[in-house]
This record gives sequence, C-alpha cells and structure tokens, in this order.
Amino acid sequence: MCILHQRQVLDAIPAWKDLLVHGSQLSGKSCQLQPQTIGRRSSSAMSMLPTLSLFKGKSYPTFAKVQKSVDSKKFYAALFSFANYWEKHLEDRVNIQLPDSSWADMSTHAFAKELMTRPGGNYPKYGAFDRDYAGSEYDGFQDIFTSAVSANLEHGRFNHAKDVIENYYTLFVSDEGDINMRGPQVGQFGLTLSLLAKYAHYTGDTALLQKHKAKIVATAGMLVKLHEEGLALPNSDSGHGLIHGWSESDACLKGRPEIWWKPYFSNSAFTIRGFRDIAALPLFKDESANWLKRADALQKRTVESIKASIMTDKGKTLYVPPLPGTKQTFRESMAARGDSEQAWPHRLYAELLHANILPKELQNQVQDTVRAYGASSMGVIANVGVPSPATRDILGFISYGSALSLLYLDRIDEFVLFLYSHRYHVHNRGAWLAGEVTGTAGGVAAFCVPAQMTIPIILRWALVLEDQDSDLLYLGRGVPREWLGTGKAISIKQAPTRWGRVDYSIMLTAPGKVRAQVKFSGKVPKEIEVKLRFPKGGKVKSATVNGKEAKIAPNEAVLVQTDGQTEFIVEAIGV
Repeated sequence: MCILHQRQVLDAIPAWKDLLVHGSQLSGKSCQLQPQTIGRRSSSAMSMLPTLSLFKGKSYPTFAKVQKSVDSKKFYAALFSFANYWEKHLEDRVNIQLPDSSWADMSTHAFAKELMTRPGGNYPKYGAFDRDYAGSEYDGFQDIFTSAVSANLEHGRFNHAKDVIENYYTLFVSDEGDINMRGPQVGQFGLTLSLLAKYAHYTGDTALLQKHKAKIVATAGMLVKLHEEGLALPNSDSGHGLIHGWSESDACLKGRPEIWWKPYFSNSAFTIRGFRDIAALPLFKDESANWLKRADALQKRTVESIKASIMTDKGKTLYVPPLPGTKQTFRESMAARGDSEQAWPHRLYAELLHANILPKELQNQVQDTVRAYGASSMGVIANVGVPSPATRDILGFISYGSALSLLYLDRIDEFVLFLYSHRYHVHNRGAWLAGEVTGTAGGVAAFCVPAQMTIPIILRWALVLEDQDSDLLYLGRGVPREWLGTGKAISIKQAPTRWGRVDYSIMLTAPGKVRAQVKFSGKVPKEIEVKLRFPKGGKVKSATVNGKEAKIAPNEAVLVQTDGQTEFIVEAIGV
C-alpha cells in the first residue's frame, strides 16, 4: 500500500486528502502506476464483494493493438472514487499529526486492513489466507475481538467498535458466557469485561450492554466459578485462591490439555482488571459488590503468591515465574520436556503486565524477568520457543500489553524501542502487513489482524493514556525525544477518554523551549500529567501552567491539578 499526494495526481482538485491504494506503487514524477485495478463503488454499503465499475491502468507497453489504455479521465475518476470510499469508512478516526506522517498513515492503514479482512466489515477473521488464518476455526479467537475493540475505541471509531461487539456477542458468546472457539483463554474473558466497560465510558452507550447483559453477567459468572474452585483448594496448595485455566488457546490441541489448566498469574490478573472495570458501571449494580470483593481478594492472593514464588538463584536478576509452585525458569522447563506447563510464556507475561494490577515494584520485576531471561526480542515480547543461533522470534500480537506496562512504569526509552521494533521488524516493507510471529533474520510471517492493531493502539497510548485506577490522564508520556526535536507539531485531536474528548499538542517552538496545549470538551480528570521529554541532551529547567510557575517532577513531567478548568498551556524552558 502506498500514499498518493495531491501534487502527484491532480492539482486541480482542492481539499485533497492522502489516499491509500492497495498494492500500488508510484515511480518518480511520471506518476506511473504499476498494473492495478481501481474501481468505483456503486453502493455505499460495506461488502466483501462490492459492485464496481472497473478500469485498468498500465505502465508497461501495450500488446500489439489488442490492448488499449484506458482513458485517463475515467481512470482517475475511479481512483478518486476509490479514495472517497475508504475515506468515508475511516472518517471517524481521531486526527493525529506527527513529524513523520507515516506513523498516522500506518494506523489508518491498519483500520482499512481490518475492514478488508472482515467479511461484511464486521465478521471476525484472524487472517486473510486459508488455512492460516482465514479458516473458520479461528473466527471466535478472543484476541481478534479484544484487539479490535481496543484499537477502534482508542481512535474514536465507536460505530465499528459497536458492530464488532454486537457481532461477537450475537454469534460467538453463548448464554452460559463461554465462546464458540476451541480453547477459550481465561485471561481474555477478564480483558473482555474491561473493554466492555471502556466502551460504555467512551461512548455513553449502555443500551448495547443492556441488550447483552445476561451474557456479560454469565461471562463474569464463569470467572466467579473458577475463583470458587481455587478457593476450595487446600491452603497448602500453591494454586489456592487463584484462577485456574488455559491461558493459550492452542493448549486444547494437545494430547493432554489438562497440563495447561493451571493457576497462571495472568488469569487472576485479568480477572481482577475485568471485575473492577465492569463493576464501575451502574448497569451492573446488583453484581458489583461481589465482583469488587473478589477482585480485592484475588489481588491480595496474587501478589502474595508472586512474592512467595520469586526465585533468587537463577541469575543476577530476580526471576518471577508465570505461575506458582515451580522451581524452574520457563527456559529450563521447556528444555526439560515438550509438554511443559510453562509453554507459551510470552502470553503469560504479556497478559500479566497488560492487566496492570501489581504494585510497581513487582511490575518492574516482571518486566526485568522478561528482558533478562529470554522472553523479549528487540525490545518486544518474544515468541518463546527452542532457542536458535540464527534468529529470534518477535511476537506481533498480544505483546502490546507489555508496551502498556512500560508506559505505566515510566520506562519510556524501552517503550520507544518497542514502538520502533514492532513497526520495522513485525511489518513488511511497502504493504505494511503485520505478522503474527516474525523472525529477526527475515523470512515470511503469517499475517494476522491482531498484530495489525498493535501500532494504532500503542501510538494512541503514547499520546494520550488514562490511568486505570486513578483520576489521572497522561499526555505525551510515550513521545520519542527525536520527534520533539524536529520542531514540528505533535498532536492528537478529539481523543476519547472516560471524561470526554481531549485535544493535545506539543511542539519545540525554539531551541530549548517547548509549548504544550491541552483542551477538554467534556468533564476533566482531577489531574493531568504533561510529559516534557526534551531532545537528547536537554532537560527541563522551568515550566509554567497557564502562566503560573509549575513544579517539575523527577520524571520530566508537570503534574497539573485541573480544579475544573478545561484548557491548559504548559510552557517549558530547557537547559
């Protein structure tokens, strides 16, 4: 996919917007297009089999007199119709402006790719190529649902998020709360509850949740049942009080799937997050007290169990295992037997970090474990398998939970490494197709939609990020220093939050001077943190907020008490 600009195509058309064209390439000033079929829509409805008026453009010589070039007016009319079609389906996304516009283009491309992959625009598909991964056996995969809802909500694409939820809860969620998918993943049920709560907060639409309330309560009820089973175990059992179950869907394909029915910390962590977030909605007032009580009990038990499980004899870095009751690292366990209960540790750690329910000290220790014991590649969660001297595998999907944790922990340089590594090592060149798992030595990777959703999700979080448990909004926390150093605008407009929409921008206005602006269009949080990561070598000397002197925090930020105000101008001087 490439981007065509106004000057390259037709200067006579004003108000031209960037155009994404699937599979096309331009060469120089000649505006030659490689062979490509461009079509004009005859219907505004989204369909996998649209009715088009087709024109073919060629940049190579014609064959004898049989082939005739299409009239250029018809070709470009169809081209612009094609552009208008996609613009219509993507016009509700938030406006992001960055020094390198390709980052925002990449997010737009991801949403277009998602629509192209989903039959009818909303039916889930894990990939696009049969069998991996367009086969129907993958359609109910929870990661398709959770990554799509997350990405579309964060970018303000509420209608599509609603369509995805409606489709999934109608076709894939049973009255008992489980899903039509082999190998349901326990942690993803908790993440689902959390995202449904975010949908209600962002959109104000509780009617959709009311419609599916019985199924939502049933899903939470399954987690309650699993919690009860954990509580029924003897106190001497390392899994007492924790959520047992599969973390990875592929466990059900093994000869003895019960091996992976274990009290993984990630299962309990996402259950805690889900219970707390969904309980905050008045719609579930009858169930909320029980859910919150269980969340508190689960958190206490999870933290207690993790602390008791930490190993001090595995290396210089403390080792946090993904489950209690083990004396081996995941590498040692997987090397010892092929059916290791610690298989798929990448998911176990990514989800544990994603839930963000641990004290910061423990959360940091988990991140350090991932980095020190071989669960990361190029700064991204690795797809952990048998070690190879030739390559390391990078996990394209679900790894965004680790990136979220890095932001919350203020490990920004590591977050920036994740951001760039994912873009340049997980996506192929030109077409920007994201692989489920990609090797550091190159080669072919299987495309999957959840991996495609990663850049939109973490790019939004880099600019605007909510604290999940406090009345606090982070602004610009993940912005790379180099972006600010360009002197070009960095902004996001109408980013949705649980308080309402917010505009945020930051710019280096002169050497050593930074100006950030924040504007809320609805309610405001109690506090906002405005990050001021000066270009490399510089640091903040002083800052003002709306003309008044502000205190600089040790983490290069200004923490602002909003006091009900809706607009803020932060100006900083560096040294």
